[in-house]
Amino acid sequence: MRVLSGIQPSGRLHLGNYFGALRTHIGLQHEHECFYFIANYHALTSITDQTRLQELTLEVALTYLALGLDPAKAVFFRQTDVPEVTELAWILSCVTPLGLLQRAHSYKDKVAQGLSPNHGLFAYPVLQAADILIYKSNLVPVGQDQAQHIEMTQDMQGKFNQAFNREVLVRPEPLISAEAAIVPGIDGRKMSKSYDNTIELFAPPKQVHKRIMAIKTDSTPVEEPKNPQTCNVMALLRLLAPKEEVADWDARYRKGGMGYGQAKQRLYELFEETFAAPRQRYEELKRHPNQVNRILADGGRRARAAAQATMREVREVCGLLTTDDLVG
Repeated sequence: MRVLSGIQPSGRLHLGNYFGALRTHIGLQHEHECFYFIANYHALTSITDQTRLQELTLEVALTYLALGLDPAKAVFFRQTDVPEVTELAWILSCVTPLGLLQRAHSYKDKVAQGLSPNHGLFAYPVLQAADILIYKSNLVPVGQDQAQHIEMTQDMQGKFNQAFNREVLVRPEPLISAEAAIVPGIDGRKMSKSYDNTIELFAPPKQVHKRIMAIKTDSTPVEEPKNPQTCNVMALLRLLAPKEEVADWDARYRKGGMGYGQAKQRLYELFEETFAAPRQRYEELKRHPNQVNRILADGGRRARAAAQATMREVREVCGLLTTDDLVG
């Protein structure tokens, strides 16, 4: 099965990204044919500083490779190395009902947050659908809160095939991982760069320790029992600690006589046990950006070959043949 996913280079990747998507992506490369891209076209909806965008694009690449993505197993590339995706996005926009885009949760949420809407933000699902459909992807790993994106892509795929009376584009299905988690930030809300409540994966140890010790907790005295089900520290411990240790912490919380500082310190130790070695690989890769760029360029060539094959079929059924299509 062909798996497709992308991640937007909008900031440094954090613990929420890891448990929400990255860990799943790394694991899937051993089971499927995986296409993973850095969504730098999508990033233009929020970033207009070219230097910043280039830095963050490289940051995503470094993080994936440091965590164990194998470019010999997965096709790993920049979205912009496949310009055909924007061509397909336009063609899809010609068969996509306006009402479908108006119902997009992500668009309505961002407008509710006070963002000034632009066409890129409004038409985001169309480009997202093009990303999926151009590689004839079978599965798209998503969290439950992202399922609407796949439903919209399915609608566009069906509209296109129906409009041109040919089964050209493949219907993708969501792959909702049981391991994907919504990770609380240090303030208790969902961990997100927009809330500035993240714990970065490869920040220096002192910075990581400071962030973990700043996790919001209640004012229950040390000697009193505490509720492990409502504690932000415990929620993160469950993600990093073995089940046996989680059970032990659960019992300690309910018994009382323990301060939150002890749990925070153990959380920091578990974080370092998990990410110290990848952080070292990250720093080594960071010293060799040309090597990383070569990996992305190779992935881009492989991805573009697949995209070009799809676009030849798409243009043919649409009557949009190019000179290359006619003579080649």
